[in-house]
Amino acid sequence: MRYRKYINFRTIFGLVMAVMLSLQSPAFAQSGDSTAAKNDTSATVSSSELQAKADSAGTNAADTTGNAVAAKTPAGTSATSNAAQAAQEEEKSIDPQVYKNFFYYVLLFFLVCIVVGIVGKIIHVYELTREMQGKGKRVNWNKFNGILFLISLFVGLYGAYWSYVHHGSLAWHEAASEHGAKIDSMFITTTVITTIVFVLTHILLFGFSFIYKSSGKRKAYFYPHNNLIEKIWTIVPAIVLTILVLFGFFTWRSITNVPDDVAKNALQVEITGEQFAWTVRYGGRDNKIGKRSIKLTTPLNGLGIDYNDKNAWDDIMGSEIVLPVGKPVRFTINSKDILHSFYMPDFRVQMNAVPGMATHFQMTPRFTTEEMREKLNNPEFDYVMLCAKICGQGHYNMQKTVRIVSEAEYKEWLASQTYFFSDDVKKEFKASQTANQEGQAKDNKQLALNY
Repeated sequence: MRYRKYINFRTIFGLVMAVMLSLQSPAFAQSGDSTAAKNDTSATVSSSELQAKADSAGTNAADTTGNAVAAKTPAGTSATSNAAQAAQEEEKSIDPQVYKNFFYYVLLFFLVCIVVGIVGKIIHVYELTREMQGKGKRVNWNKFNGILFLISLFVGLYGAYWSYVHHGSLAWHEAASEHGAKIDSMFITTTVITTIVFVLTHILLFGFSFIYKSSGKRKAYFYPHNNLIEKIWTIVPAIVLTILVLFGFFTWRSITNVPDDVAKNALQVEITGEQFAWTVRYGGRDNKIGKRSIKLTTPLNGLGIDYNDKNAWDDIMGSEIVLPVGKPVRFTINSKDILHSFYMPDFRVQMNAVPGMATHFQMTPRFTTEEMREKLNNPEFDYVMLCAKICGQGHYNMQKTVRIVSEAEYKEWLASQTYFFSDDVKKEFKASQTANQEGQAKDNKQLALNY
């Protein structure tokens, strides 16, 4: 029976290897195709460059090069279209190295399994041999596993400590906004409590596994229930979690429930997300953002700004997000298509951008970009605004630099920006007004005729 099992294993393993090799062969063919596509693309581009040089020189070589390109290019197409098609095919093709890496790791996994199995068989044969020779008993695997549990406890706790010391400093630094200090204190409190629970529970779990490992000297006691223990581990976590939830609730309310007068006097900035970019609009001299309507959206008026509202006439288009330090800023967040998320990690700011519904977030920067660079000892540091919702293929590209500057620098930057209500938009607005007036006149005339 063992021989048959061995034969079956060898047969199955051989079939697996054959299937893997058969799947790997198309990868090499695909590699050849991609290489050929690259060569064709380079040859086509070279021909196009020769043709351009010949045309600029004004010699007869232009005709010769053109004929050569035409001979290589199928009817009804051009060298440029062929190059574009080749580039698209190259982008769509998967790098053959991906297949090679996959098969490599699969083979490595099988190899590790075989080595473990062989080592286990060797140990088993060694135990049987010593037992037959009367030299000793088998290995006490219960004691061995208990020691492994104890080693794992110390290694795991040291790993958690090392991660806090090294990785914590990489992912954590002082918040750059006033409300961020409250969020940080809440986060630190939660982290301390959960770390204490983590350490205690793992000491109990791994320590009990080592101390009460199985042996022939004692028998396990069946202890199904204890009301006191049930009350302790139900009431204590419930109280701790309730405190944490209330702490978070009141902290969040203090951040989001801003009084109306404070919100009105804050710097007004509108952020609109779309696939895959952000549009920044400042309130202008009057610090009021004009109204919008999706019905007014045009190629020139991508946000659908209603220029009948005079508050929109001085709205400023921000190439980046620049804010004055120490001044409250109120963000109005919108989306033109799908769900996005307005996220500035250094300021502890995150708010969803919901289509058809404006959301708001108010914060006050407390460190300029230069001050934060000095704090982090990193002259290349920049605040950044990201999208925290995976919104499609270009999600990674939805980011903008955020600069915190002094009041004087902010005013200087603001004066150099352009208005949304540009000359082209003014012409379009006047044309639409004229069309609306003519339409209204026709309607009034028609009503007069009807009466």
